[in-house]
Amino acid sequence: MQYLLRRKIIFLLPLFLFCFSEGMAQLRTLNLEEHDDKKFHFGINLGVNRSYYNFTRHPQFLHNDSIRGIESVNSTGINLAWLVNLRLSHHLALRTYPLNLVFTEKAIEYNMSNPDVVYGEDSITRKKVQGITLSFPVHLKFTSDRINNLRVYMFAGGKAEYDMAANAGKKKADGLIKLHKLDYGLEGGIGFHIYFPVFVLSPEVKFGWGMRNTHSREADYKFSNVIDVMNARTITFSLTVE
Repeated sequence: MQYLLRRKIIFLLPLFLFCFSEGMAQLRTLNLEEHDDKKFHFGINLGVNRSYYNFTRHPQFLHNDSIRGIESVNSTGINLAWLVNLRLSHHLALRTYPLNLVFTEKAIEYNMSNPDVVYGEDSITRKKVQGITLSFPVHLKFTSDRINNLRVYMFAGGKAEYDMAANAGKKKADGLIKLHKLDYGLEGGIGFHIYFPVFVLSPEVKFGWGMRNTHSREADYKFSNVIDVMNARTITFSLTVE
């Protein structure tokens, strides 16, 4: 799992290096000199996320004869958000995303000893968990001094999320892992602002840790009763244009 994440980081690193090189190419001319003096900044954010579940097995797993192993599979999704940034001081800002849609498709993979082919099971059976989430994060951002047309920043904060595709309240959800709609957690990351003549481009990497157990355990469903706690984990690469 961690190996796959490292591969994704290595894959997307050239994008960040390209953006950095473009910013360095602008060093001869100081762009948007008064941009950082504005009280509010607005922007559009587009990102790609990799997400999975950190989970603990229920004691029922030890008594299950058909499931030998469980693993969360990394999956790819997209983010689309509207950014609002409030300047507090030269180095500090408070930012949020009043409209932030996160599309994910996590999956749980089961190693089966006695798969039931009648129900479409195999020795490796995968159960997908799709999500369409409204996320409301609030971050405190610390920004370095501006070096020509480049500023580096770090941020940390919390988030509240509402998954519109969660199915915990459905009575009929056969063959699905049920999830609660509400979640909350922590976020943190790093990025940099590149000042172009008419806009600011901000490549960023963000890590998210879900704090609530989103799993709605079904005691009579074998793919659910072997799992106790499920917490969402996400890494996001994004670009913001202000």
